[in-house]
Amino acid sequence: MPKPLKELLAEISARHFPNPPATLAQVAAFEARVGWQFDEELRAFYLHCDGATLFQPFPDANYHLLPLAQIRRARVAMRPGDDDRFGPASWYTLVDLQDSDYVILDTARQTNGRYPLLDAYHETFPEDVRPIATSLSEFLEKALASDDAFFWLKG
Repeated sequence: MPKPLKELLAEISARHFPNPPATLAQVAAFEARVGWQFDEELRAFYLHCDGATLFQPFPDANYHLLPLAQIRRARVAMRPGDDDRFGPASWYTLVDLQDSDYVILDTARQTNGRYPLLDAYHETFPEDVRPIATSLSEFLEKALASDDAFFWLKG
């Protein structure tokens, strides 16, 4: 049975390195800037903490969940321009993996009202992007259980 998001957020607060929460006004300004709406889990996360690092403080963390001000189109973060040649406009960075790789959101599709998360490896982006979690809560549960390893690369 998956852990509820509330428990995952409590674990981040107790054992990891969350930023102070975003305000409702900051979330609304972000959504207006990017042109898409958070799903309920993303909204809850950012109202709990405006980004966080897991296991280690910034800048040494493998998992850096970006604050609102640092979320941008994946193709802008990983390639030289905001152009369809460099990936869909609907892919946005969510987690900086500290080595020019990211976990990204696909804002063009939802499953059960949640955005899927994808592995975006800089060497093969945008051609070889693969799903790693169906939602933020699935991603957080696996990341928090990973002992600071990239859970989708195991095996």
